[in-house]
Amino acid sequence: MNILIIGATSGIGKELLNQYVVQEHSVIACGRRENILNELLTQNSSVQGVQLDICDIDSTSQTISGLFAQTRIDIAIVTAGIGDLNPTLDNTIELNTLQTNVTAWTNCVDLLYKSFQKQSFGHLVLITSVGGLRGEPAAPAYSASKAYQMNYAEALKKKAFKNLPSLTITEIRPGLVDTAMAKGDGLFWVMPTNVVVKQILRAINKKQATCIVTKRWRIVHFIMRILPWGLYKRI
Repeated sequence: MNILIIGATSGIGKELLNQYVVQEHSVIACGRRENILNELLTQNSSVQGVQLDICDIDSTSQTISGLFAQTRIDIAIVTAGIGDLNPTLDNTIELNTLQTNVTAWTNCVDLLYKSFQKQSFGHLVLITSVGGLRGEPAAPAYSASKAYQMNYAEALKKKAFKNLPSLTITEIRPGLVDTAMAKGDGLFWVMPTNVVVKQILRAINKKQATCIVTKRWRIVHFIMRILPWGLYKRI
């Protein structure tokens, strides 16, 4: 299969790339870091690299349109995003987070949806976060942006169900993963990236609509959903 990974130069995206290469799939890796893309190309002959910053709206449109024009894309995975702790409410951090995780992310996801619509089939995988379930004062814009992504993913799944049944959409909600995104002291249940990615791959293969990873984070997910505000605000 031909796998497109947007955000392939770090974290979950990079590990997904490694796993798909081992499985002998052709991978198109998109990411901001040109030096890492060059390393990936040198290490893997089955990887095509395209430098892409999703915050560059025009370039993202041209890149995605061009890739779909060149080849069939079976699966497109969007892992691109940022997350910073911001207990002081630094406005620059908040706005940068929203620009990347909301505006740029939405543009990217919409372009992929429309490209699959034109192609008449495909599988769109969106990496959101358990962190979007409730507002977190240490990172307000991050938790709010992930809540947005979760709801947007659900809207697209419903849209595809009604109008484009040949398109599968899978939303993956990771808990804390051992990547650069996991910041702060005393973090709870930080999961190894390779363990998380193996569960993500199973969810993709099964074409699940929504999957929380890892399995133990499903417990946290359940508790967070039902926890009353009176208790949650004291955590």
